[in-house]
Amino acid sequence: METLPTVTATQQAIDLEWQYGAHNYKPVPVVLNRGEGIFLWDVEGKKYYDFLSAYSAVSQGHCHPKIIHALIEQAQRLTLTSRAFHTDQLGQCEKYLCEYFGYDKVLMMNSGAEAGETALKLTRKWAYKVKGIPQNQAKTVYATGNFWGRTLAAISSSTDPESTNDYGPLLPGYLLVPYNDLKALEAVFQKEPNIAGFMVEPIQGEAGVVVPDEGYLKGVRELCTKYNVLFIADEVQTGIGRTGKRLACDHEGVKPDLLVLGKALSGGIMPVSAVLASDEVMLTIRPGEHGSTYGGNPLACAVTMAALRVVEEEKLAENAEAMGQVFRQRMDALIQKTAMVKLVRGKGLLNAIVVGEHPAYGEKTAWEICLRLKDQGLLCKPTHGDKIRFAPPLVITEEQMHEACDIIENVLLELV
Repeated sequence: METLPTVTATQQAIDLEWQYGAHNYKPVPVVLNRGEGIFLWDVEGKKYYDFLSAYSAVSQGHCHPKIIHALIEQAQRLTLTSRAFHTDQLGQCEKYLCEYFGYDKVLMMNSGAEAGETALKLTRKWAYKVKGIPQNQAKTVYATGNFWGRTLAAISSSTDPESTNDYGPLLPGYLLVPYNDLKALEAVFQKEPNIAGFMVEPIQGEAGVVVPDEGYLKGVRELCTKYNVLFIADEVQTGIGRTGKRLACDHEGVKPDLLVLGKALSGGIMPVSAVLASDEVMLTIRPGEHGSTYGGNPLACAVTMAALRVVEEEKLAENAEAMGQVFRQRMDALIQKTAMVKLVRGKGLLNAIVVGEHPAYGEKTAWEICLRLKDQGLLCKPTHGDKIRFAPPLVITEEQMHEACDIIENVLLELV
């Protein structure tokens, strides 16, 4: 009698997703069911280094006990009322956020894309109420290569065809300039009188961890001040210790007019995002003009305060700075050993390598490297073809970093 092949728990889970879920992602073929600190385990019991951190959301490490404690304690008391009523957590959290980041007001939402849209709406309100731009004439400027979500508002600023194909018509009022190009930015500011804001990532994450020249952010701040344009910093991925400072903007000592946060704001426990701004900007929105049922819910507030306390108490920004230097030194050394590493870039623990093309895999070389890393116990993901992003939780130790770099080195040298 013929024996039927055994279907693994991993394949069963993948098949179930394929049958019943939308096919809008291409995950690395691993099925995870547990996480702790910098490690993940799959349904077969295999252990992995997590070098993606849920796209930098799990900066404090998986299931951090202090954040989980805050979650459980608040979940047993009150989770959601909507903003129809006040709660004892929202004001506390708003005060904490404003004092932590140095702003007058905060508006809490859920996802990073929602925070981006909130910033856009605030910018347009300010344009009409304060700057005096004629109604429906306000424009916002974005850098090419940007990524801040998948909503229609977000993709309307995208230069990636995969984000925009077959979703038109896109929203009007968007202008694009090259990233890291102050002359191009000023030229647009000079030409267009109705510009309300310029939204930019201090480091472009999804584009492959593209780090601008030193002085770029200072230049953006100066130009926005000169032309009375709001400087909107999308720090959803770069903020909260990820790049070795509290904010990536802190590397150049600049303060944006609107600060957009998400991801690590909750330590990866639940969706929480926020926009921070001055009274002049924030108070242009009146009751009933913007909101969210879940935005600023008691559970999110408790988790957010706990998550930010962990960043400070455990000095995670400082650790990100130190461990990032270790990682880049190890990767830079590989450039001399293998053509598989063409370029290393990043700040803190937001890094990427640009890989060479292997004759056996061609354009799929980065994907193949990620599959081999998965087999050796390290999880990461390619982006934009030939780039691999490496962003472990900020709690990683130097010993763990060297162990992970050993895995990466061994896999890359095997491909020579």
